[in-house]
Order: sequence, then structure tokens, then C-alpha cells
Amino acid sequence: MRWVVLIAAAAAAPSLAFAQIGGLPVPQVPGVGLPNLGETVGDTLSQTQSLARQAMEARELRVRDLLRRHRDVLERDPNGAPIVWREITAWSPSPETLAAAQAQGFAITEDAILEGLDERLVTLRAPAGASTRSALRALRRIDPEGVFDFNHIYLESGGAPVAMQGQSTPGVRVGLIDGGVDARALSGVTVRQRGFAGDAAASAHGGAVAGLLTGPGAALFVADVYCGAATGGSARAVAQALGWMAQERVGVINVSLVGPRNATLQAAIAAMVRRGHVIVAAVGNDGPSAAPLYPAAFPGVIGVTGVTARGRALLEAGRGPQVDFAARGDSAAGRGTSFASPIVARTLARRLTAPSPERAARAVAALESVATDLGAPGRDDVYGAGLISGEE
Repeated sequence: MRWVVLIAAAAAAPSLAFAQIGGLPVPQVPGVGLPNLGETVGDTLSQTQSLARQAMEARELRVRDLLRRHRDVLERDPNGAPIVWREITAWSPSPETLAAAQAQGFAITEDAILEGLDERLVTLRAPAGASTRSALRALRRIDPEGVFDFNHIYLESGGAPVAMQGQSTPGVRVGLIDGGVDARALSGVTVRQRGFAGDAAASAHGGAVAGLLTGPGAALFVADVYCGAATGGSARAVAQALGWMAQERVGVINVSLVGPRNATLQAAIAAMVRRGHVIVAAVGNDGPSAAPLYPAAFPGVIGVTGVTARGRALLEAGRGPQVDFAARGDSAAGRGTSFASPIVARTLARRLTAPSPERAARAVAALESVATDLGAPGRDDVYGAGLISGEE
């Protein structure tokens, strides 16, 4: 498994009725969101391609709507992914690099020390008259070895959720990076919540994922990276949320968000994995032939796909080497890999209450050993190591 190898070396859902994008409602997309589609039709090539196309079109509609509403602060990167206009993130840049950047007209808009990771996350504003793309190129010329990237926006990997709560999980400490939650809806759960794009605010998606992630007796650490802000869900916010989770020594963290590869976020996740945290993420709903989505596809992250009640892969679920486990992805909570990921995270959190490289590796290996094999014998790109029911 990708995760175990890394430790050893170191020592959207088709149902979009009022899905939330940074706290903003998006109209329903016609023709998308049949809750039992994976059960009522065969997994034929044409059906799979059709649903995958609908899923990708639906996510593109979300992006277009987001950019239309906030064209003053958002734009697209060269690959079409949404980013914050004229912002570049830098991972632990040297003082010399920052001085050179400022000499070229860059302004430091945020300089955050991630206490739990002993790292520095700096946000830079492009010089007057410079595009975001040219600003990134300029910083990479200043320091070719530095870690710089756009401030990408990450979206939820599932929509139209209904809050429901999982089984009792006494003593479990687990983290959630998503939209905010309403603590009153989580009976018996101790909730600590912080906002990383403003003031934390309850969201439908965050609440649904939190319900699947916890049960009475659990302690839930919630990092709201949306906060209803136009620039919510940014790579900067997610990286800062990871730093807080590290400071609080949360062993397992669920991230049911998807987006493009981002160098700054990858550096933050690598720092978490080195310290023995387990990051569990949804692989996304862009279809089996889609390019890998992140953070699930980053090295060291546990990628989770979704299956139906009969153990068949959701037709829209991503496939590839980034898939480590499968879990139920269509339930009353909603449809999509967003709602499969917390089942795996909850199960791992029972085995790992605090970060530790050795214990984390053992927890993942133990889960792999009890997963129910699906599809082709052994690990495969559709189901990973197999199905996790949440009762293991």
C-alpha cells in the first residue's frame, strides 16, 4: 500500500441539489443524482461513461457558478481549476527569498507559523499589473528549489446530504477538514471547531460527513475551511487546518474534498504523514477514467472510493492507484465518495488516537488485513484493499 511504503521509507457528487460551495447554494443540475443508479443499471461501459460525464459536467457547473459569483476574487489556473486571484502560497520560504520577492513588488498578505508542524505558510500578493500566472513563474525563478503554487480552491466530493449519526465511538479523537458543523446535531459528541476562512459556520456537507465520522462518546476536531467565504476551501486554509490538527495531536483526519495537485498542500500533508498522522480522503466522483483528484492522490494519503449496498463501485467514483479502501457511498447521508471516506476514517481512528509513525503504519496494515476483498482477487484500482463496513 502507498501509505505503508512511505512510512517505511521515512522510518462530487452527482446529486447537486443545493450542494454547498464555500457556503453558497448551487441550483440543482437536471439529470444528475439518481440515488440508486449503481443498483438499478448494469455497470456497462456506456452507462459508466454517461454518469462519469454527468459528474464531471456537474462539477464544472459548480466551478462556473462559483467564478461567476466571485469573479472579483477568483479565476482559473492554466488547467481550468479555480484559484484565488493574484495569490501565491509559499511553504517555509527563506528570508532571502521573501526579501527578493518583496523587492520585485510582491506583498506578504499573510505569514502564519504552523505550530504543530514547525513550518511557515506565507501568502503573497502578485505585484501590481502582474497576472497570477506570471507571479508564480517569477517566484520560481527567484527560488527554483522553493515550494510555491496557486491558492487552489477545493470542493466537496458529494452533495445533497442529510445529516445522520454513526455508532457509538467512546474515546475516539478524530479530525474533520470540511465545512463547519452544528454541534447540537451531534448527540454525545464533544466538538472543538475553528474557522480558517473566517468565522466557522454550519454547512450541510460538513454536518453529514461529521455524522458518519462520529458517534456518542467521540471527540471531534472540526476545521471549517469554507466559513461561507468566496475564497473558502483554499489550499492555504486546508494547510492551516492541518497545522491545527497537528498541534492538537489528532491522529486521523478526514478530508472529503477534491481538487488539483498543489505543491503547498502536498508539502503540508507530507509533513503530517512524517509525524504519524493519517489523512483519509475521498477519491472523487469524476468517473473511472478521470485524472486523479487531490488530496486523495498525494503520497501517504488513504484514498477511499464509494460502493453501493451490494458492494458495487459507484459508477461515478474515481479509480486508480490512489484507491486504498472502499466503503458505502450511497446512503441516507448522500451519494458520493464524500460519504465513504468518513467510514474508513472512523474505523482507523479507533486504532490511532494520537499521531505516531509506527502505530499509524500498524493501524493501516491491520485495516487492510480485515478488509473484505471485492472485484479481482487482491488489491485493485477499483476497490483498493477492499470494503470497510465501519464495524471492523
